[in-house]
Amino acid sequence: MARLRAISAQWLIGLTLCAAPAMAAKPARPALPAPPTQPTYATLKAAPVNARGGPGEDYKALWTYQAKGVPVQIVEQSEDWRRICDPEGGLAWVRARALDSRHTVMRTIPKDLPLRRAPNADAKVSAVLAGRATALLMTCKAGWCRISVDHTTGWARDDELWGTADAPQCK
Repeated sequence: MARLRAISAQWLIGLTLCAAPAMAAKPARPALPAPPTQPTYATLKAAPVNARGGPGEDYKALWTYQAKGVPVQIVEQSEDWRRICDPEGGLAWVRARALDSRHTVMRTIPKDLPLRRAPNADAKVSAVLAGRATALLMTCKAGWCRISVDHTTGWARDDELWGTADAPQCK
């Protein structure tokens, strides 16, 4: 009986030693990304994109985004999904691969927005951002943001654009 235990113990040690390299060779599952400490912005890469009630295909599609380039604010994330807030106040989950890391902004009202040559209300107008249009955000400072649209740049007040606030935009 003692010999059987010794053999069993040796066999168990041998099995563990044989299995250890196989277990070590197995790639570890990547850790879930840490949730953003504050909301971050991204852009819808393509259209259409289904907005879902939860992080997975098994959740109901609430609506479908029909335009690419729409700025969104990422407020939560899982491994392959991002919970986003859109300029209309919609809150839903989309696949992470549907987003581009470029930071765009949007003029959410129909009225055109004059873009200035310098971050100053008295600066000459260099271009106009059409109402409900999007633009690439280049930088913001002291309440003004430099944006680019159709190979033209200009400055606009940050409160005239959706996609510049640090605080969560959807409640």
